[in-house]
Amino acid sequence: MHWMMPYQMAFWLCGILMALAVAMYFSRKPLLVRYLPFPRELGTVLGLFGLWQVAGRLSVMKVDHALDRGEWLWDAERDVFLPSEHWVQHLFFPAHPTVVKFFNLYYASMHFTCMIIFLIWLFVRHREHYARVRTTMAMATAFALAIQLIPVAPPRMIDKAHLTDTALFYGQSVYGPMNADSPDQLSAMPSVHVIWAVIVGYTVWRVSPSKWRWIGPAHTVMTITVVVATANHYWADGIVGTALLLLSAGIQALVRRAAAWIRGARVASADVPAPELARSA
Repeated sequence: MHWMMPYQMAFWLCGILMALAVAMYFSRKPLLVRYLPFPRELGTVLGLFGLWQVAGRLSVMKVDHALDRGEWLWDAERDVFLPSEHWVQHLFFPAHPTVVKFFNLYYASMHFTCMIIFLIWLFVRHREHYARVRTTMAMATAFALAIQLIPVAPPRMIDKAHLTDTALFYGQSVYGPMNADSPDQLSAMPSVHVIWAVIVGYTVWRVSPSKWRWIGPAHTVMTITVVVATANHYWADGIVGTALLLLSAGIQALVRRAAAWIRGARVASADVPAPELARSA
């Protein structure tokens, strides 16, 4: 059973929304220009979603090497004493099939859905934070997509892990054969699911004054639990994804500071009277 939007549809919708945004801009009508960011930003997210799937399809090569990299990652986690993903899965499977089926559904459907809801909420209720968060998300996602061009098999495909593909077991898998029009199965490293969930959790907790702001971090914890319990990702996938997120936020902060310094220098030079400039020359 497939719940995930195919990349073709994501790109088509992205193109339609971007064309709509351009038309609204050139209409010069104040009401349309006011609401222009809605199709533009939704189109941006759909474009990133489509690129995520395309990057996965491009990495469908040398399956044996992808399995080797997955086994190396599994062994490396044991070497640094990370808890076993096997232990996490067996907290729920096979003893709690209803919970595991819910996890499979959450993995397939909530990744993109929650991000869209989050961005709409942030744009409407806390617009002063929107541009920074959106840019950080886009930058971290771009870094992740570049890394995902190197295929890495997920833990459910590693024999030595002894993990069950829970979605396949219950007939809920979003993945088809390797050559099908489906998100690639060899894009385990890093986890875009975790990157987006961490953005949602941190931002909601930080900017919302509501008593319900715990929902953001709860989504982060749920996503991490789900991707590990369903054997779709290693712990390392989430760790690297979070590191990319911190790197993206740091780069953006440096760019903002540099831009502020340049603006300040220009203002300072503009405030110097002409005679003083001549004397200093």
